[in-house]
Amino acid sequence: MAPICLLCWVCSLLCVWSVVMGHPCGLDHQGWADCSGKSLQHVPNSLPRNITSLDLSFNSLIIPHHRTLLKHFPSLHSLNLSSNAKLTLSPAVFSNLGALRLLDLSSCGITYIHMDTFKGLGKLHTLLLRNNSLQELDVPFLLPLKALFHLDLRHNTLVSVDTWSLQLMETIPRVHLEGNPWVCDCSVRPLQQWLQRRRAVQVTCMLPPGLRGQEIAALDSQDLGCQIKQRFAREVNTTQQMTVAENNTTALPAGKGGRSWPYLVGFIVTAIGISILIALAAKCKLVQKNFASYRHRPLPEISSIGGSPMEDTSSWDRSSIPDAADLQAEDDDGFIEDNYIQPSEQLPTKEEQELHRSI
Repeated sequence: MAPICLLCWVCSLLCVWSVVMGHPCGLDHQGWADCSGKSLQHVPNSLPRNITSLDLSFNSLIIPHHRTLLKHFPSLHSLNLSSNAKLTLSPAVFSNLGALRLLDLSSCGITYIHMDTFKGLGKLHTLLLRNNSLQELDVPFLLPLKALFHLDLRHNTLVSVDTWSLQLMETIPRVHLEGNPWVCDCSVRPLQQWLQRRRAVQVTCMLPPGLRGQEIAALDSQDLGCQIKQRFAREVNTTQQMTVAENNTTALPAGKGGRSWPYLVGFIVTAIGISILIALAAKCKLVQKNFASYRHRPLPEISSIGGSPMEDTSSWDRSSIPDAADLQAEDDDGFIEDNYIQPSEQLPTKEEQELHRSI
C-alpha cells in the first residue's frame, strides 16, 4: 500500500512541476509529448527540444501568418494537429521540420492548401487530411512531398478532380478518396479510370440522385452520360478534319507552302528564257538562209544564133533595150519566152529551107 501511495505522490509532483515549468504536457522517456485537449493556443516553449513525437490535437492553436511552427524541434518525426478548428496553414509553415514523417491535419476545417504549405517536408511519409472542407486540390502542394506514401483525403467536399492531380497522385501508393460528394457525370471519367487501375473500392457517387451510392469504378460510360457526348465530339472532330483538309487543298500551309513560290517563279523565268533563245536561234537561221539566197552571180549570156558570148551590157545602146510596154505586148500571147535555146535547137537557114523544098 505504501509503494502505491508513493507512486501517486510522484505523479502528482510531476504534474505540479509541469504546470510550474509552463507546459501541461505529458512526457515519457521515449521522447513522446502529449499535449492534447489542453485548450492551448500556442505551443509550449518549455518542451524539450529532443522530443520525436508531439500530440497537439483537440486544442485551439493559432498560427500567426508567415510564421513557422515548432522552430526548435529538429528531431520531430510525428506531429498531430488534428481537431484544431482555428488552425490556418500559411506557406512554408512546416519548413523547419525536415525530419518529419507523419503529419495529421484531420478535422481542422481546412478549405484551401497553398502550394508552398508543405515546403521542406521532403521526408514526409504520411499526410492525413480527412474530415476537412477541401473542395478542390491545388495540385502543386504535392510537389515538395517526394517521399509521400500515404495520403488520406476522406470525407472532404471534393466533387471532381482534374487529370493533373491524378497524375501527381499516381506516384503515391496509398490514396484514400472515400466519403466525398463526387458528381458522377462525364467529367468523372478520368477519376474512374484511375480508380480502376488501382482497384479502389468504396468511392461512390453523391450526384445525380439516380447514381447515389454506386461505386464510380463499376459504372460504364452510358451511366455517366458520355456516350452521346463522345459521339457528338467525334462528329465535330470529323467535320473539323474535313474542313482543314479542304482548306489545305485551296491554300498553301503557312510554314512550308510560302517557301515554294521562289522556285515556281524561277521555273517560269527559266522556261521563258529558253523559249526566247530558241526563237532567236530559229530567226537567225532563217535570216542566214535568206541572206545566202541573195548571194549569186549573174550567168554569162550566150548568143541565140552563134553561141558566142554577147557583148558587155555596158556597150549596149540603151535604145536597143525594149521598153516594158513592148515586152508586155509580146507576152500577151500567154506563152513564156525561153531565152535559153540550145545551139542544137536553132532554126534552119534559108538555104536549108530551099533545099528541103526542092526535095
